[in-house]
Amino acid sequence: MKTQTVRAVNALTSRWAGHAEAGTGTVFTAAGVWPLLALLADGADGPARTELAEALGIPADTASAAARDLLASLDGVRDLRAAAGLWTRRDLPLEAAWSDRLPAGTRGTLTGDEDTDRKALDAWAADRTGGLVERMPVPVGEETHFVLASALTLHTRWIQPFHAWPTEIGEGPWAGQEVQGLSRSTALLDRVRVARTPGGPVTLLEVVGDGGVDVHLVLGEPQALPGRTLQAGIAAVTREVASTGASLLPEGNPGPGLHIRSVRSERREHRLDIHTVAFEVQADHDLLSRAGLFGLESASDTRTGHFPGISGEPLAVGAARQSAVARFHAEGFEAAAVTAIGMVGGCAMPRPRYRVRQAEVAFHRPFGFLTVHRTSRLVLAAGWVTDPLTLT
Repeated sequence: MKTQTVRAVNALTSRWAGHAEAGTGTVFTAAGVWPLLALLADGADGPARTELAEALGIPADTASAAARDLLASLDGVRDLRAAAGLWTRRDLPLEAAWSDRLPAGTRGTLTGDEDTDRKALDAWAADRTGGLVERMPVPVGEETHFVLASALTLHTRWIQPFHAWPTEIGEGPWAGQEVQGLSRSTALLDRVRVARTPGGPVTLLEVVGDGGVDVHLVLGEPQALPGRTLQAGIAAVTREVASTGASLLPEGNPGPGLHIRSVRSERREHRLDIHTVAFEVQADHDLLSRAGLFGLESASDTRTGHFPGISGEPLAVGAARQSAVARFHAEGFEAAAVTAIGMVGGCAMPRPRYRVRQAEVAFHRPFGFLTVHRTSRLVLAAGWVTDPLTLT
C-alpha cells in the first residue's frame, strides 16, 4: 500500500472517530468509504470535486489510481477480503474514460424494479461478507440511477487464544454484570503500551492475529470522551505519537486500567495478565448526515449534476451509507462493512526464587478498538464498546 494513501485513509478514520458519542457502541471503516469517494472525485467537477479531494487528502486526478491500488492491496492481505461493485440503470451512459479506470469487481444492471434490485444488491452484500452484513445499506428504487459499493471482511484467529469464563465486573458502569470474560497471560510485557496524547493518556493492548491484521484495544481515562480516546489510539497505533511498553513503564498505575509491580516468582520470565470481555458491535451510518466530513455537501445537491466525468446525464449523490459489524471472542475476531453510494438524477504461585515484573491490564469499562494492518499501519476499522456480551 502506498504511504500517501494509508495516511489519507487514517486521517479520515481519525476525523470520523472524533464524532463517536458516549453511551453508544459503534464500528466504522473509513477504508471502505475512502475508495468510493476517490472514484467519485475522479468523475466530479466544480465544488464537488474540490470538496471530495479535501476529504480524501489527495488530488482528485490521482484518486482513481489510488482507489484501485488500495482495494487490490486490501484483497491481497491474508484473512482480509475486499470487493467493489457497480450497478447502473440500463439507459445510463457512462464515460468510458471513467469506467475503464474502475477497480475490478461486479458490474450489474438496475432494472428499476425495487424488489428485484434489492434482492440482487442484498445478495451481493451477504455473499461478499460471508453473511455478516445481509443488506446493501442504501435504498434502491425507480429514481436510483447508479449504485457504487465496497465490501470489506476480516476473519482472523488469535496467535494465542483467550480463556473464556463467566466474569462479574466489580466497578464502573458495568458493575454487577456477569459477562463473557476473556483472560490470558504472556511474558511479552510490551504487548501493552501507554501513550501520552493531547487527548489524555491511553492504554493500548495489541492482540496479534495469525495473518496480517491485529486488533488494538484502547482504554482512556474514565471521564475521557470516546472520540478523543479513539483519536488518541489512532495516533498511537499509526506512530504519530510515541508510546511506551510496559517493560519500561514505572511501577504503580502508569496508564488507564494498568497496574505494574515487582513480585517474587519461581520463573525468570516477566508476566502480563490480560483481562477483557467478549463483544459484538453493529452500526449503520448515514454518511450524508455528516456530508462535510466526507466531501459530499455539494455532490448531494440534487438541483444539478456534479459528475460529468462519470456520465453525460446529470448525477447527484442521493444516498451514502455504511453498515458494519465487529465480533471479538476467545478464538479470534471478525468484522465486515458494506459501504454504498447511490446516485440519482441531478439530481498462578510456587515458592519464589526470582524478582520479576508483573503487569496486569483490565478492559472492564467502555473502551475502543482498532483493527490495524500490521505492515502498513492502515487502520481498517475502529469502534467503541459500550456493552460487553453478557451470559444468557
